[in-house]
Amino acid sequence: MITRKVDELIRHFILNDRRALLVTGARQVGKTYAIRKASKECFENVVEINFIEQPDAIALFSELKGAKDLLLRISAFSKKTLIPGKTLIFFDEVQECKEMVTAIKFLVDEGSYKYVMSGSLLGVELKDLRSVPVGYMEEMEMYPLDLQEFFKAIGIGSDVIGHLRKSFEERRPVDDFIHRRMLEAVRLYLIIGGMPAVVQKYIETNNLRRVYEEQRGIIHTYKRDIAKYELNKKLQIEEIYELIPSELNAKNKRFILKELNEKARFSKYEESFLWLKDAGVAIPVYNIEEPRVPLLLSKQRNLFKLFLNDVGLLAAMYGGNIQTRLLSQDTNINFGSVYENLVAQELCAHGFYQQHSLYYFNSKKQGELDFVVEYDNNVLPIEVKSGKDYERHNALSNVMANVEYDVPQAYVFCQENIHTKEKIIYYPIYMITFFENIQAEEKVYRFDLAGIGGK
Repeated sequence: MITRKVDELIRHFILNDRRALLVTGARQVGKTYAIRKASKECFENVVEINFIEQPDAIALFSELKGAKDLLLRISAFSKKTLIPGKTLIFFDEVQECKEMVTAIKFLVDEGSYKYVMSGSLLGVELKDLRSVPVGYMEEMEMYPLDLQEFFKAIGIGSDVIGHLRKSFEERRPVDDFIHRRMLEAVRLYLIIGGMPAVVQKYIETNNLRRVYEEQRGIIHTYKRDIAKYELNKKLQIEEIYELIPSELNAKNKRFILKELNEKARFSKYEESFLWLKDAGVAIPVYNIEEPRVPLLLSKQRNLFKLFLNDVGLLAAMYGGNIQTRLLSQDTNINFGSVYENLVAQELCAHGFYQQHSLYYFNSKKQGELDFVVEYDNNVLPIEVKSGKDYERHNALSNVMANVEYDVPQAYVFCQENIHTKEKIIYYPIYMITFFENIQAEEKVYRFDLAGIGGK
C-alpha cells in the first residue's frame, strides 16, 4: 500500500479542526484515495457525493432555504442517515458545482457534521474556490509522490531513509554502496514519476511497458480536460503542453513563443500558460532580475521555463529508448532537463512554491542559475548537474563572488557524494527530498501604549 505524507495531515485536520477541508491538485495525484482512506479511519459513517459521476447532485444546491434544507436533500440523495457527530460528508470534484463552496459556510456553521471537499484545478478559477470567508475552510494542495514517498513505496527501508536524512543534515558523506543504490532509485523515479496509479502499476508488475501505458493514459486524460474546460483556447493550450518537453531540451530551456507562432505575443498566450499552471499540470519557473530577497519583487512574468507536474510524464512524452538510457549507469549521458524537472517538482512539494512561483536567475553578465529560492531569510542558489562535470558552474561562481548579492551559500545537486567546497555544498541528487522550506516562527509583538493609552 502506498502511504503519503498528506495522509496524516488530512487525518489530523479531520479530527481536530471544525472547518471544512478542501483538497486541491491536478488530476491523478491521489486526492480522492487519500480522503477516503482518512475519512474511513476517522468516522463510522461516510457519505460521498461525486459531482462528475453524479451530476444530478448539482441540483441539490438550487434554491436553498438553509443548511437544514440542504442536509435533508443530501440524506435523501445519498440514501443514508446522517448521524450528528459521527458522519463525514465528502464532496468530490467540486469544480463542477461552485455553489458547493458558497454553501459550505452555512453547513460548517450548522455544526453537526464534518465536511471534506476535493477538486481538480483543471479549468477552475482559483478566486472562486477561495471566495469562502476566512474561518470556514482550509485548503490543502496535493502533488505527485515526492522522492521520499517513492523510496518507501518501492520498499527502501525507513532506517536507510533515516540514515540519509541524518547525512543531509550533518553534511556527512553517505556509505558508498548505499549512495550508488540510491542513484539507481532516482533513475527509476525519473522514469516512473510520482503519479500513484503509475507507481502502483510498477509495484504490481515491474513492467516498464505497462508503466508507460499508464502514463500515456494520464496524458490523454489531461488533453481531454483541456478540451472540456477551455473550448475557446483548447488548441493553444494543448500546443503549449506538447511543446514543454522540446523547450526543456533546448539549450536555454526558456519557453520561446516563436515555437508556437512566429508573430506570437505573450499577452495573447498568457491566459493559456496560466491555465496550465492553475490546473496543476505545469510548473512555471520565472526569471528574476536580481538574486535578492524578496524574489517576488524582481520577477519577470514574461520570461520563464515551464516544467511538467510529474517527471515520469515528461519521460513518457520524450518516448524512444529513454527508459533504457536513464537506467544505464553511463554518467556521460546528459539528461539535464529531466533532472531539473525532478528538482522543480520537489521544490513545489516541499513548500518553495511561493506566490505560486518558482524562480531562476539569468543575466548576460552573470550567466544562468537553474533555481533560486528564499531560505532562512537569504537567497539560496541551486544548480542541478546530471553529468560528470558537476564542479563547472560559471554562473554560480560569478554570483557567489559578487559582494553586492552577499549570498552566504549555494547547493549543487549532482550524482556525487556529499562534500563542501568553500560556500558551495554538493549533495547527491536524491537528497533534494530532504530539502524543505523553513516554516516561519510565530512572532508576538505587543505595542507599548505607555503614555498614549486611553483610560
